[in-house]
Amino acid sequence: MRFVWAVVAFVLAAGLIAAGIAQRTIFMGPSTQEVSVAAEEPAPFVLMDGDVLREHPGSQTLLVRGEGEIFAAYGRTADMEAWLADSSYNRVTVGDDGDLEVELVPAGSAPEDDGASETPAPAETPAAAETPAPAETPAEGDAAAEPGRNPAGSDLWLDSFTETDTLIADNMQLPEGVSLIIAYDGTADAPDDIVVSWPLDTSTPLAGPLMAAGAAMLLVGLVLYVLAIRHQRRGRGPRRKGPGPLPATEPIDVAQLPPSERAAIDDTSTTAAGDEPGRTGADSDAAAAGDPGADDAAGAKNPDPDRKTEMRARPVNRRRRLLAVPALAVTALLASGCSPDSWPQLGEGTPSPSPSATVIAPDNQKPPAVTEAQAKRILQEVSTTLSDADASMDIALAGTRLDGPALTARTTEYALRTALPETAPPAALPTDDVEVVLPEATDRWPRTVLLLSKSADDDTVPPVILTMTQQDPWSNYKVTNMAEMSADAVFPDVAAAWLGTSLVPDDSAFLSIPPGELAETFADVVDAGEASPSYGMFDEISQNLAQSIRDSRQAVVQTLADNGAAETSQTAFDILPADSEPVSMTTLDSGAIVAVSLIDTESVTPTSPDAVIRLEDANPQAKALTGVTESAKGFTTKYEFQLFFSVPAQGSTEQIRLMAVRQDLLSVEVIK
Repeated sequence: MRFVWAVVAFVLAAGLIAAGIAQRTIFMGPSTQEVSVAAEEPAPFVLMDGDVLREHPGSQTLLVRGEGEIFAAYGRTADMEAWLADSSYNRVTVGDDGDLEVELVPAGSAPEDDGASETPAPAETPAAAETPAPAETPAEGDAAAEPGRNPAGSDLWLDSFTETDTLIADNMQLPEGVSLIIAYDGTADAPDDIVVSWPLDTSTPLAGPLMAAGAAMLLVGLVLYVLAIRHQRRGRGPRRKGPGPLPATEPIDVAQLPPSERAAIDDTSTTAAGDEPGRTGADSDAAAAGDPGADDAAGAKNPDPDRKTEMRARPVNRRRRLLAVPALAVTALLASGCSPDSWPQLGEGTPSPSPSATVIAPDNQKPPAVTEAQAKRILQEVSTTLSDADASMDIALAGTRLDGPALTARTTEYALRTALPETAPPAALPTDDVEVVLPEATDRWPRTVLLLSKSADDDTVPPVILTMTQQDPWSNYKVTNMAEMSADAVFPDVAAAWLGTSLVPDDSAFLSIPPGELAETFADVVDAGEASPSYGMFDEISQNLAQSIRDSRQAVVQTLADNGAAETSQTAFDILPADSEPVSMTTLDSGAIVAVSLIDTESVTPTSPDAVIRLEDANPQAKALTGVTESAKGFTTKYEFQLFFSVPAQGSTEQIRLMAVRQDLLSVEVIK
């Protein structure tokens, strides 16, 4: 009966394990849900609305097939519409019935909005009267139109992908308000083989329990089988039929036998007893006949009568254990092969199909100009471009990432390095540790971002504060102001990067001094020192900078005196705000970070018609920039100061604090 139950257990185990495996194989449905995008009319770009990607729960996977370099990027929908304002593109949306709808948007079609955003209008198309005559039309084979705008490298994208022939972007979870753009180079028609897929729930919570139950039944069957084998062996199997009854025996009276027979019997008994010392012939005969009593009689000689039995049983037990090892191995293999999807998930909620915001911004809050990751990527690209431009002294390349005072200073540096090769190149822009990302919260252009970055490996490199501005959707961010942060300066508390901040108007009355007057006020402190009425408004670091500028002026006067030119020459100094507008961004304490630029002008002119101003050998920079060694009318030297101040709110008792400063030689000119 034990064999029957063992077989039943084996059959049940096989059925349960097969059912569990079948759920993970032949009965499992597709793992993804796919939808294709079909465009009837080709266009250089495809703009896929974020609702298309969020049509089904789960992370999205984009598959694009084509020929050549395929480009895809995602960004804020409003930014992409602004970037595509002067281009034709196919827009993919979700219809009311849930099907995908593809609409061709011609170039120049403004996106529908509430009027809150102001996108710069694209360049006007020439009027019909200005169209060249047919004779002037380019010949066949020439470019019939200007090449389109390549989307690669734009600072608008939150992230981008580029692959050849086949592009796969997986594990995307685009939030609301974000869309996807697909193209080649902006000139050729965009790829038309576009597939979006979402993962389906392929969990089989019963597969694991079924296989585990099958493994348990297999183990039970093995136990029953071993018990059945053991029971059969203990029963010694079927017994043979014994011999018939022997005739009754009677004792023999040896005394009545003849003397010869008695002697033979005595000799036989002695021989039998000699077979084993201590054992009589009768005992030997009993042992040979299988008499159980012989074992009892020999019990004194063999104190462990079951020894031989145990020695025979050990190999049997070993084989039983060897039979159990494969069963346990199969059980462990089945258990380890079950993924979490094969077991019931108790106490876990359904995961959200898309990321949700952890902090809710005000209803009227505009989106930040860039995300933190986007700002770090842009800064890295700016640093790489400037490093390449500095290595080749290519001012045109530097101009793709610099503007305003920063570009003017770089122009002079390249001129000096060209004339004086031993001049050290500018320090590289550190990008290892971006501590502060403060973007402007706006949906208009131009847009401004303030960054504080420092080197993580070199403590000798001071942190750098800079501002970047993007003039329109088609332009990249350019650095306008850049200065090294003082070791004693304290950066104020600012809003988080996901929230952003606002620009302060130049004439704002909510600060202790309007941003538009800050540069002029500090210039007065430099010129007048403690006599300036605004001297007490600035902190010690600001006053030290003003004093160092006055000391450098006095050094020029002293140099002329030491050379005996004090009576034949005169000096004039003046520091004025630069032509660039200040950049002001609010802080959390209702103050602002204000970046300004000042031009410090130093003039040396002769006081006698017969006198000339000669440049000393100790001033090779002036010789390199002017190309002369003396002038009858004198020289004018200009220095540029890029300054970052922390300005408190109106009514605050705090002083205006200087955070960062950068001084560059701007020009040396001969007075004519």
